[in-house]
Amino acid sequence: MSKQILILPGDGIGPEIMAEAVKVLSVANEKYALNFELVEDVIGGAAIDKHGVPLADETLARARKADAVLLGAVGGPKWDKIERDIRPERGLLKIRSQLGLFGNLRPAILYPQLAEASTLKPEVVSGLDILIVRELTGGIYFGQPRGTETLENGERKAFDTLPYSESEIRRIAKVGFDMARLRGKKLCSVDKANVLASSQLWREIVEEVAKDYPDVALSHMYVDNAAMQLVRAPKQFDVIVTDNMFGDILSDQASMLTGSIGMLPSASLDIDGKGMYEPCHGSAPDIAGQGIANPLATILSVSMMLRYSFSQTAAADAIEQAVSQVLDQGLRTGDIYSEGCNKVGTQAMGDAVVAALRNL
Repeated sequence: MSKQILILPGDGIGPEIMAEAVKVLSVANEKYALNFELVEDVIGGAAIDKHGVPLADETLARARKADAVLLGAVGGPKWDKIERDIRPERGLLKIRSQLGLFGNLRPAILYPQLAEASTLKPEVVSGLDILIVRELTGGIYFGQPRGTETLENGERKAFDTLPYSESEIRRIAKVGFDMARLRGKKLCSVDKANVLASSQLWREIVEEVAKDYPDVALSHMYVDNAAMQLVRAPKQFDVIVTDNMFGDILSDQASMLTGSIGMLPSASLDIDGKGMYEPCHGSAPDIAGQGIANPLATILSVSMMLRYSFSQTAAADAIEQAVSQVLDQGLRTGDIYSEGCNKVGTQAMGDAVVAALRNL
């Protein structure tokens, strides 16, 4: 019986990078007899143009039916001035929420070939391998009430709410501990417990969950210090678990340690391991259509999908090995280019990974 994967290219560079990821996935599908069926649909700005909303009901139904979802990126200036509730990003938040994708895994791994591409000294980042576990369906991005109001004096006031329930914290903490147990057995929980009530509860619940993981060393760090430490001494971290907004910010920061956000994949999982996979970067409308975007984060998201949703370890390993071989060959898109390498475009990078994968 075939497994169904829903492909959502999205906006900006999304269709370009997705085309390369689908080529790689198709080779893996054939080479390892995975029996995948690929179905494509629209989300974000593309969905607004087609349906008038960023996530149509029929698309959400397809996502529910699929065994996994592979997504490109959403958003762009074309839709910046429309009503906030139907902007492209609302489609992304809705699909995460409706599918219960609460656990976001964002690895920040520095390929040794890209040590010179990082803005930090090679000795600071060489060997970097961090996993950021971000809570994805709660917190300030979903909290109510939220909005804008006009005060009696005519001044406008905007407000957002940062709520977290005990159950939301407990389940993401368990993901963090489980991942740490599979890696270096170190978990750093990042919060702002010196200021925020939600963070105070966060820290309390994480401490409770820690009692079930005596083999994992737990530490706590305020988010401002964590941001500083990621730049000062990033290799002190193994697994970081944190809330939605802090995880959003820290994972983008961590991406630059690896040379480019164009190298970072992510997995968003529900309680049963069903997931949506996407690069950590955005739609990059400034370079859309130019054929210069880095497709490797999306290709590596395919590897994460094979690993976490389908337990196809051999195929996942092969894709990662193919990417490493291509970097060994000196091929670089502009975001990771350094002197002496061969600068290539989106399609050429994808073709190189396909060729390497076929030859493994």
